[in-house]
This record gives sequence, structure tokens and C-alpha cells, in this order.
Amino acid sequence: MTSLYSPEQGCVVITGAGTGIGEACARLFAAQGARVALIGRRRAPLERVAAQTGGIVLEGDAASAADWERFNAALAVEGGVASLIACAGGLGAGSALETGDDDWAGAMRANLDTAFVSARACLPQLIARRGSIVMVASIASLAAGPGVCGYTTAKHALIGLMRSLARDYGPQGVRVNAVCPGWVRTPMADEEMLPLIERYGETLEQAYARVCAEVPMRRAAGAEEIARVCGFLASDAASIVTGAVIVADGGASVVDVPTLAFERV
Repeated sequence: MTSLYSPEQGCVVITGAGTGIGEACARLFAAQGARVALIGRRRAPLERVAAQTGGIVLEGDAASAADWERFNAALAVEGGVASLIACAGGLGAGSALETGDDDWAGAMRANLDTAFVSARACLPQLIARRGSIVMVASIASLAAGPGVCGYTTAKHALIGLMRSLARDYGPQGVRVNAVCPGWVRTPMADEEMLPLIERYGETLEQAYARVCAEVPMRRAAGAEEIARVCGFLASDAASIVTGAVIVADGGASVVDVPTLAFERV
């Protein structure tokens, strides 16, 4: 693959880098010549990805301002921050009546605070380099699924955060965009298939087929496919793109649900 980055540009910083979309982003950016900085709360997955990408491991909480002071000290040695890919997320299952205060706070911290605190910590360096931020949101940023009140609310708010940052820091050359995937084949999504596997006695493949039955492309994305969208948004090929919501869901969000009954008439 052609090298698109040089170490002199600084690091591509990826939160939630140990698994899933974050891991796929690390591999893609490293293959394009970037120095990648891997942020996550679990050291073992980060070290595994670092061994394969040459990245630097920054173990800690992306939602912690104190941890970001430590991260930024390490990043300064590596040439600073060229781009931020905010992939950290998760938590937030349950309807409103099933969501306690701690559950709500956990959903906000995992899905919204990680992006906000990371962006705030990186912005001075991104302004200096006219860099970019890509936030990995979700089609839950655009519509509500059943029993995921905290997750849906946090992901909706993530789009507001992206737009606010794009408006405020565009004059200083910083681009900020969001990617909204649908189902993606990741370890976290595999776990979400378990109720279907148990309820219907299905395999993992059959469970994915069930949740994608009404998706126009009839399949979940691979993590590397979402990483390629992130790579485009962070690259000079998207130099005029900011404040955008790029939906990468196999067409799931274009389905007119009330017309599904007519499909088999």
C-alpha cells in the first residue's frame, strides 16, 4: 500500500484501539505509513496490536483528563497528534426504567465523554497541524433500537459534539467528521448475538444473517471496511469534508420500515 503518512506529521491517535474497529484502524493507518498511538484500558490487546503495527501503547481511560495529561506527554515525544480517531464506546443497554444512575453515567462516559475529553486534549496539537478528528458513531446516532436508551442517547449526542467541534475549529483548519456504522463483525457485536443464538438455537453466522435480513446488502460490515471510511475522512482526499455524517450500514437506514410488509406480496 502506498505510504500516505510520515512520522514527521505526528501520530494518528486511536481510542478503543485494542479490538474491533479501533484495531482495524490501527492496522490501516500503520500500513499507510502512519505512526499510530493506541489508547485503551486493557494492556494485553493494545500490546498485541502494537506488536503488529509498530504502534505505541497508551494504557488508560480516554474519558480521563488526568490520563490525557500522561498521554500527551508521551505523544509529544512521538511528534504530537496529527489525527484523532475516536473509536472507544460500548455500554448503554436497557430501557429508561431499566437504566439506573450508574448505568446512565457509564453509557455517557463510554460513548460521549471518551470522545469529548479526547478531542479537547488533542485540539491544541490538531490546530497547530491543521489536523482532523473522526468520531466512530453508529446508526444508533440516527434512530433508536429497542432497549438501548443510554447507548442511543449518547450516540445521538456524539453527532452534536462532532458538529460543534467542526463549526468552532474549522476556521483554524481542523476537520471533524463522524462515521455511522450499522452491524459490524467485532467481538462486541459477537456478544450481542448471544441472545439470538440462545433463543433460536442458531450459529453466530445465522444470528448475523437474522439481524441483516432486511438490510439491503444482507450482511454486516467487516471492521476493516469501516476503517477504510475513517482513513478516507482523515486523509487529504477529504480535505473539504467537515461536519459530515457518513453512514456505512449496508443500506440499513434507508429501509422504509412500514413498507416491509409489501416486500413479499
